[in-house]
Amino acid sequence: MTVGFRIRPISNRVDPSLVARAAKLPVANIGDVMNRLQALSGTFHSFGGKKRLCGPAFTVKARSGDNLMLHRAVDMAEPGDVIIADGNGDLTVGLMGDLMLGHATKRKLGGVIVDGAVRDIPQLAKMDLGVWARGHTPAGPFKDGPGEIGYAVSCGGQVVMPGDLICCDEDGVVVVPLADAERVIADAEKHQAKEIQAEKEIQAGTWPRDWVLQSLREKGCEGA
Repeated sequence: MTVGFRIRPISNRVDPSLVARAAKLPVANIGDVMNRLQALSGTFHSFGGKKRLCGPAFTVKARSGDNLMLHRAVDMAEPGDVIIADGNGDLTVGLMGDLMLGHATKRKLGGVIVDGAVRDIPQLAKMDLGVWARGHTPAGPFKDGPGEIGYAVSCGGQVVMPGDLICCDEDGVVVVPLADAERVIADAEKHQAKEIQAEKEIQAGTWPRDWVLQSLREKGCEGA
């Protein structure tokens, strides 16, 4: 195979039961239990009509300004897959627009994440599809290649492997490595239970706050 211009089918995906459990959790809580190191950079914004999704990563690497491999990815991906595209963070050209994303919606893909730009923003907002990208522009792409499908990509400062668990909501996007997904989601469920209890304590006026002063004093804060 030619490095930089190749396609490999994605056969290993996160278990659907884990996807369903993850979908019930805030993305921030999932990120918290991974030591806050697995979130895409905060420059990603939600443009689609669906504001929350979880699913297995369908990885694509595209040349800046070119979406040939993304067209192939939309045709190859399975229902529920989340296309996650390394577009080099280039905001000068929109790699995907309403026609491609409408096709993705028709094929029942889980969503699309583009480390680059999209376009046709009013139409995207009406689609039953999750779309996250760094930005938007009316400029359209070329369709020449090269690129890769089914290999590791870099997106928003994270390495993403095919089949990893991708979780998105209005806070942003986190990547859960496939091998760690079972443990991470179990930990996130416990973390969410603690947050629900904390919310109850806040409403009751019993939320413990002594730890704040204690921490400041232990750190030598003058006046604490």
